[in-house]
Amino acid sequence: MSDVTSFNEEFTAEPSPEGTPPAPAAAVIPAAGLGLRLGPGAPKALRPLGGTPMLVHAVRAMARGRTIALVVVVAPAEQLTLVRSLLDEHPPPPGVEQLVVAGGATRQESVRLGLAALPESVGVVLVHDAARPLVPVETVDAVTATVRAGAPAVVPALPVTDTVKAIAHPGAPGEPEPVVATPERALLRAVQTPQGFDRATLLAAHEAATSDLATDDAGLVERMGVEVVLVPGHEEAFKVTRPLDLLLAEAVLARRRINDGY
Repeated sequence: MSDVTSFNEEFTAEPSPEGTPPAPAAAVIPAAGLGLRLGPGAPKALRPLGGTPMLVHAVRAMARGRTIALVVVVAPAEQLTLVRSLLDEHPPPPGVEQLVVAGGATRQESVRLGLAALPESVGVVLVHDAARPLVPVETVDAVTATVRAGAPAVVPALPVTDTVKAIAHPGAPGEPEPVVATPERALLRAVQTPQGFDRATLLAAHEAATSDLATDDAGLVERMGVEVVLVPGHEEAFKVTRPLDLLLAEAVLARRRINDGY
């Protein structure tokens, strides 16, 4: 697997004459977090799912996208060799490249470092959580297609099924929290990844960010006053955060292997 410098020298998209398909898209997967809510052990992205690290599943999910030519994994600096070796053991489909770069102290910083590693020819960027290992390829393709159709920022999302309560501020653990509002559920959506962006828009959003506290790249775009649109998400694109999520992911993967030979 090439380093950033040699990769950027090697990755050159062919010119796109009028009438030919646009240049390929790239995916950035920030995977430098520890994922402490999943319990003690390896970083969340390296936890096994069906015998294979979650990160490998997430990379595979992005690499299956019809227009994805590059997947950039942003890993903990002290684990670059391990992650590169792991991904070399699980190569992507033909025509898709993999690159691993060191991450930062926050998710937002890690995404910025992933963006910095992209070749100049990339115009569409998908940012995907390593902890969403089972997102279907149809969702990846739908996000990319909507950006290509002219939307600067696209997020897959699902309707909210639970009633949601708003509070004024978080209380101490175990303490009662007074409710200040009940948002109308029909107007709420639970967002997922990959979130897709016109590259210039996402770069501008990160440059304009005044803090490193964002957990949602689309939120940075919203702050600039740029429209973000939603496309249908998928129930299997859930985030593996707690031990129960991991059990559900194992069940979904087992079913896919039986039905689809996944």
